[in-house]
Amino acid sequence: MTKKLKRVTLTAGAAVVTAAAVLSAPTAFADARLQPLDRLVAEDGFPGALASVRGTDGKVRDYTAGAGDIRTHRPVPKNGQVRIGSNTKTFTAVVLLQLAGEGKVDLHETVEHYLPGIVRGNGNDGSKITVHQLLQQTSGLPDYDDVFFTKPEDLAGLAHTYFDPRRLVDAAMTKPPSFAPGSRWEYSNTNYVLAGLIAERVTSRPIGEEITKRIIEPLRLRDTYWPGVGEQRIRGTHAQGYVAVAPGAPWVDVTEMDPSLGWSAGQLVSTPSDLRAFFEALIGGRLLKPAQQQAMLATVPAPGFEPTDGWEYGLGVARHALTCGGYAWGHGGDIQGFETRNLVTTDGRSAVVAVTALPTSERMVNDVVQAVDAALCA
Repeated sequence: MTKKLKRVTLTAGAAVVTAAAVLSAPTAFADARLQPLDRLVAEDGFPGALASVRGTDGKVRDYTAGAGDIRTHRPVPKNGQVRIGSNTKTFTAVVLLQLAGEGKVDLHETVEHYLPGIVRGNGNDGSKITVHQLLQQTSGLPDYDDVFFTKPEDLAGLAHTYFDPRRLVDAAMTKPPSFAPGSRWEYSNTNYVLAGLIAERVTSRPIGEEITKRIIEPLRLRDTYWPGVGEQRIRGTHAQGYVAVAPGAPWVDVTEMDPSLGWSAGQLVSTPSDLRAFFEALIGGRLLKPAQQQAMLATVPAPGFEPTDGWEYGLGVARHALTCGGYAWGHGGDIQGFETRNLVTTDGRSAVVAVTALPTSERMVNDVVQAVDAALCA
């Protein structure tokens, strides 16, 4: 999930993170080039941070900072599991593109063709929207987040609510489209819930099973999994995750939550190392046939994808202009308790940074992105 959860927290302003103030000083990184990660705790006030980085020498290094639990002050576990939110969209896009490569999905066919009658109402029309437009976020469909998350308190208040995917789509249909299909770019989680429903209609199997069979198992991502229906705990070793629900409020622990609000747009759990390995394999051409790889990496400008400039969006993956020159590919994700940002270059560098709370200011969002950029540009 979901950039919109980030926007909800931003409406709280620069919330006073009183819990973070009692943390001990974060661990100093042996590699001084990664001090921006250290500052995520020391200056931005995130409870904890994790990173997995592959440098120009090919070596992988894992880092942590801060506390894994602000109550007990236990350390952040190295390469601990986190909810990866909207990075799930890239997994879902890979499944749809693999199905396209198998001749089972036509990217230029309409949503109505695969899901008759589902995208209708208030000017929304599935007969005018293609699968390609869903994956590229150019459908114009409204985001169901705007219906369910209207105030910061909802971040904790809805954490234990189960959302059926059709309920998510139906909620979006209560709002009019943002623009005519194909005329603009705008981030909407609804697009990727529909993509998951299309995958299920075509394969007659759950989207979580398809992601597991087609991606997680072949890549041996041992710490990545699709939570079962109603599963709220994180299975493996992990830090606690937090939200600030109102201006001036302390961190609220939302580690246990129902991720169904993200579904095929944001439900997965992974680790920084596994997520880095996934994007390395994807950008390295190991998951898609050449035609589908080319389609995925064909981008359009994506204003507002991040507070920083220089982003373009393909099919479930974004391209970022690095501060040191050149480009890198990734996505990122926000869900209650966690934010992740990640980038991979074509010359073998890669970095994933996760923090254990949703940001409460635009500066905090920016600093997470800049920490990933700094790791690649070191």
